[in-house]
Amino acid sequence: MSLVLALAARPADSHAAECTRLLVSGNPEYPPYLWRDPAAPDRLIGANAELMALLSEKIGMPVEVRYTGSWARVQEEMRAGRIDLIAGAFLTTPRLGYMDYFIPLIARTRSVVITPEGSDLNYRQWPDLVGHAGVTVINNSFGEAFDRYAKENLDLQEVGKLENALQMVAGGRAEFVIYEDAPARAFAARAGITGLVEAPDAISNENLYLTFSHRSPCNTGEMRGRIAQAMQELTGSEVMGKLIEQAIESWRSQ
Repeated sequence: MSLVLALAARPADSHAAECTRLLVSGNPEYPPYLWRDPAAPDRLIGANAELMALLSEKIGMPVEVRYTGSWARVQEEMRAGRIDLIAGAFLTTPRLGYMDYFIPLIARTRSVVITPEGSDLNYRQWPDLVGHAGVTVINNSFGEAFDRYAKENLDLQEVGKLENALQMVAGGRAEFVIYEDAPARAFAARAGITGLVEAPDAISNENLYLTFSHRSPCNTGEMRGRIAQAMQELTGSEVMGKLIEQAIESWRSQ
């Protein structure tokens, strides 16, 4: 059964008259899920963008998947209600304060420790990272438990772009990077960054959700119901697996 997770008050249904289309954004450095269209840089493409196109057909509402800045900026735009949906976010308690989460999820992801070949950092569990200088992308989450552990125990620098983080590790300016495996591999390949390896044990396995801004004029009970039903139909048909495969091929060919 489709559900929406929500902990905060939502806009009144009287705002529905203002809702003529849904503006969607997400992490623009997240292949195969999302990335900027080289032919139209103000647009995001990828598996999640294609899923939103199918969602548009299901709910009978125009849906625009737009580049609105870095992942950190996207979250600020969502908090302010300047975008309606994020196509791909992990579940954290702070985020529940400004956006609702749709179930079923979009995909399940795996976050890993990436080091240079020959590194003496042999990661198996979180304490293995203590005393090592790491890097990740600003405002990224790897699950609340790890986020809390990292804040209290790790030397983890944050940078604006994944490619920069990978280059720092490849260039010896950091000992490891933490990120999701598929996007990290995709960016390393496109940037020509070699000599990096993933630890076999994951930092975390996280669910990726479609989310709805509390401040969106489209966030009404009726619209949440339409989107939840559509997501149930789309994910039940296993369409996402096919979209990811197609997106990987598209990314490689660009």
